[in-house]
This record gives sequence, structure tokens and C-alpha cells, in this order.
Amino acid sequence: MKKRIIFVDDEPSILDGLGRMLRDMRHDWEMRFATSGKDALDILSAEPFDLIVSDMRMPLMNGLQLLTEVKARFPGVIRMILSGYSDQSLIMRSVGIIHQYMSKPCDAAVIRTVIGRALELRALLSDERLVRLISRLSNLPSLPSLHHEIVAELQSPNASSGRIGDIVAHDPAMTAKILQLVNSAFFGIRRKICSAREAVSFIGIETIQALVLSLNAFDSFRSQGVPNYTIENIWSHSVIAGIFAKRILQKENGGDSMADAALTAGLLHDLGKLVLASNLPEEYGKVLRKVTHEGISFPDAERDVFGSTHEEVGAYLLGLWGLPDLIVESVAWHHRPSQCKINVFGLLAAVHTADVLEHRLSSRESIGPLPKLDVEFLQTVQKNEKIDVWTELCANSISSSTP
Repeated sequence: MKKRIIFVDDEPSILDGLGRMLRDMRHDWEMRFATSGKDALDILSAEPFDLIVSDMRMPLMNGLQLLTEVKARFPGVIRMILSGYSDQSLIMRSVGIIHQYMSKPCDAAVIRTVIGRALELRALLSDERLVRLISRLSNLPSLPSLHHEIVAELQSPNASSGRIGDIVAHDPAMTAKILQLVNSAFFGIRRKICSAREAVSFIGIETIQALVLSLNAFDSFRSQGVPNYTIENIWSHSVIAGIFAKRILQKENGGDSMADAALTAGLLHDLGKLVLASNLPEEYGKVLRKVTHEGISFPDAERDVFGSTHEEVGAYLLGLWGLPDLIVESVAWHHRPSQCKINVFGLLAAVHTADVLEHRLSSRESIGPLPKLDVEFLQTVQKNEKIDVWTELCANSISSSTP
């Protein structure tokens, strides 16, 4: 079935150009074109669409106003901006509304890649309710203590980007949001940034202050009502798994940039659990009961309840926000790497192993069966003989290491 996309721009010549540029996609995409926000909303009211791409600066209703309305009325529609307009205050206000920002001029290959990737990721989710939920998310809940720390640091007259980076690097929600922003076309970076600390350094303290203190891009976690399961469970596991993944990459001479990417991927690998538990607590309580009483894995229980797993939910959200492919891939397949078309050692292998080893080495009481190493996959990437070495390395890292 063709995916349905609507492009919005007040200049007909721009729309004509887009139509010509993307003509070769007509067999895969059904494209409609609107010259105003009102026309776009009328079209959306009459017919279902998968994705909308709007210019930012338009008369009567600008792109942010349009996509705010789309978010409220059509929450399952993916929202993107394609614009040459670069007013920073407007871009900052759009952080909770826009999934991705593309900058004019933008060639056809980039547009096809960005849109195509978002549409492909949607196939991960079989429950339309989850699609609407994730598309509607503006921010994610942070650990209260870390939220308080970053607010205090930003209000300090001696605020340090290094200290802010350290705080962000310990929190999955903050890391995901900062990486969404820094990897958008608005900042014009030609490479993808995978490190929370590097992202904070690049964006600068003033932008972080705007995000946190004025725009509430980070939200302190509130009790989600899932008995015996808290954000601290997800947070502590994710932080240590990130450290383990980084150590494994370093041990295998992965280089500093790959090691930093592994730290981030490990930190974010269970982001889908955070999304599901904080937004659908009653249903996630059913997942926990299945895991506890039926002895099945979290992914199996989640698929029974939601039709999708936390891997798929996390990967869809991060892909929608434009995070680097390697991180999205590692999140999507960290429980079942053999099902991913990868046959070389890299981020996925490190995150998969780190996730399993953290559960094995943790002093926390286990909920349900422990995840198992995918030995077949580790044999494929020719690292099966390293399991004992990595286990010892990670065990030594628990008390002595920091990210």
C-alpha cells in the first residue's frame, strides 16, 4: 500500500519543484500539495495521511502553528519541517512539536532518505494506538534527582557545559532529546553526533537553558502507577549497560567515537520501556504480571499485550527524532541481533552483550527470566570466544568506572 504524504508551502513554485524532484517515488508514495496551513488541515480532515512536510514561514498560519494543530487533531501523522527559515527562538519552540527539521535547499536524495526512513520505522509497530502515542510525545520523563540537578546547574552563575553534559549523559530522556535537536538540519552539522556530552558542548549552555527552564523539554518523572516497577529500575540498568557497551567497544579497539556511540546506545536501549510504562501504566502492569507469573521474557509479554516490543517502540521514537542509524539499529535489535542483517562486530553486538551481562551481574532482584546471549550471532561476528573476557571486564567496571 502506498504511503500518503502531504507537502505544504505557500510558494507554488516550491511545490512544483518538489513534485518534479520526487516524481520517481510516485509508485511508493501518494503525494498531495497544499499552499496554506488551512488547505492542509482541510485535506487531512477529509483523508488519512501518514506524514506531513511543511515550510516554516507562511502567512496566516506558520509551519509551527500548523503542525501544532496537526499534533492535536491527527496525532498519528509524522510531522516534519522543510524550510530555509532559521529563527532560533521559533525552532526552539518547535522542539516538542516537530519530529525532524530539513533545511532548504534540500536535494531529493535527502528528502527521500529522511521520509523513507521514518515510514519504514513505522512498520515496526502493529498497534495504531502506539503509533499515535509515540507521534504525540513531546518529551520523556527524566529521573527526578537528575532533573533537579540540571535545573540547579543551569541556574548557577557558574554553570558548566561539562557538568551539564555529565548530567545529560546519565539520563536516557535528556540524552534522546538533546540528540534529536543537535542532529537536526537546523544546526547544519554534516555528521551525526552520538555523544550527549559532545551535543551539549556544541549546542551551548544558553540553548540548554531555553530547553530546560523556558520550554520544559525535559520533564521530571511522576509516579506511573506500575506496581513494583519504577523509573529507577530502567535508569540504573540503562546507565550500567551503557558503561558496559563502551568498555566492550574499547576492548575491541572500536575507537573513541564508536565507544561514545556505544555508551549512548546502551543508555537508550530500553527507552521503549520508559515510554510504555510512563504512558500506558495499566497495560504495562499486565506485561509485568505475564513476566512474573508466566515466566516469559519482556519482549514476548509486550508483544502479547501491545503487539510490539519495547525495542520496536524505542527504535521508532528515536528514528522519528532523527537519531543516528547505528543507535536506532542497536535499540531495535538488542534482544534478537541474529534477526538483523549484520555480520560484523559493532555497536549492536556490544549493546546486546552489555544488556545481558548487566542483568547477570546486577545485585537487583530479577523480574522474570534473565535475557540470554545470542551465541549464534556472536559466532557470526567472530566474538563468541570473548564472552568470558567481556564478563570479567564488565564485572570490574561496576564499582570503579564512570561513563
